[in-house]
Amino acid sequence: MGYLELSFKLFSWLTERLMPYFPDLKSELKKARMKYSSHEYLSLSCFTSFLAFLISLPILSFLLSYKFPIFLFSFLFSITIALFLSALLFFILLKYPKFVSASRSQKIEKDLPFASLYLATISSSKLPLHKTFEMFEKFGKYDAVVSEIKRINENVRNFGLDINTAIEKGIEENPSKKMQEFLWGLLSVSRGGGDVSLFLKERSRSLFEEYRRKLYEFSHSLTVYVEIYLTGVVIGSIFFVILTSIISGISGTPLESIVPMQFFLMIFLLPAVSLLFLFLVKKSSPGED
Repeated sequence: MGYLELSFKLFSWLTERLMPYFPDLKSELKKARMKYSSHEYLSLSCFTSFLAFLISLPILSFLLSYKFPIFLFSFLFSITIALFLSALLFFILLKYPKFVSASRSQKIEKDLPFASLYLATISSSKLPLHKTFEMFEKFGKYDAVVSEIKRINENVRNFGLDINTAIEKGIEENPSKKMQEFLWGLLSVSRGGGDVSLFLKERSRSLFEEYRRKLYEFSHSLTVYVEIYLTGVVIGSIFFVILTSIISGISGTPLESIVPMQFFLMIFLLPAVSLLFLFLVKKSSPGED
């Protein structure tokens, strides 16, 4: 019996009672592309948290018995901490699908302006919508959006759905609000017999305008970030080295006690802060990749 089967067997009775408190779990699992039912994932979370409690309780009891000689107090304190840790793990596990779908959504929205332009280019040859999607799946290089279009195509090929129904199903499983709006507009035009090529052209134009606006805002924010970095990190480090050297000379403090501090600042702390700054700038960029 596997881990999932065991957890479902032991905790299915509890998940039936807990399900009404987590109404969004089913849709979050779909958007995160996690192949669990809501009952299975909730059982898995309960079982994992229960195991965490069973493992942490004896370890904490053993460690705290040295700190608190009174057995009853140390044992009750251990139970409290173990319960807190297992409850924290339970809620982290329940939030994990949302974290995964948010990460997917971010990638999709970064690729969407370019992918929409690519779709508009393909559609301008007057191909039917399902053929446009097939060509995009085959030749498109924007992985996050290609993955969503591929899923729509698979629903058409494998389950015999028409393209409009497949798009509607794809909207339900898509984590990105912008991609959902894009697909809803495309679905409305397709069902209404409108010009899909014209819609894609106009929609890609509006997405690129928004993308340019974000780049403009980021360029202004980057100026502020660079000023903060130069003033707070680079100049601050130089000022610290000079100031400690002067104070050392005035107070007669031996250089042996000052140099290690300066060495640590320049060799370890400054590069670490610089890497953190680069990471934050990269994450806030509209085109992270």
